[in-house]
Amino acid sequence: MRRPKSPRSPVHETVVEIEIVPPERTTAFRLEHEREALSTQWNFPVVWHEQRHEFAATEGGCIVGVLGLRIAASLAHLDSLIVAPEFRRRGIGRRLLARAETFANYYNCHKMTLEAAATSAARDFFEACAYKTEAILPQHTWKLDVAVMRKFLL
Repeated sequence: MRRPKSPRSPVHETVVEIEIVPPERTTAFRLEHEREALSTQWNFPVVWHEQRHEFAATEGGCIVGVLGLRIAASLAHLDSLIVAPEFRRRGIGRRLLARAETFANYYNCHKMTLEAAATSAARDFFEACAYKTEAILPQHTWKLDVAVMRKFLL
């Protein structure tokens, strides 16, 4: 007795190759499929889309610091905060962070999250800015322990 074919089995076999590609090559695919994939992953209808925002601190037209922020589903995530070494300890990082938090509040984000090395000046900085450690991920990035941090905004 023959087994019926699975609905997933293709009529014709094809060869699927795995490639490393530049990010811009995947943009259209992500836009088309991301909402359904996230709905499947989280087991509820996803109605949001992710936004990416960049903030810059400038002096005389030159960028001296940047902050990258992602917003999705009432959550803001700090991707990066970079201040040029010669401009550090002048409050630029705090001002960038405060501007990003205000921006996230505007989008009704209830919290902002980030990751920092568990033992680092960056973690100390974020703690001084009222961020709390939610978890420590052992040997997470470059085999270093990483602190997952958050601050409730609303």
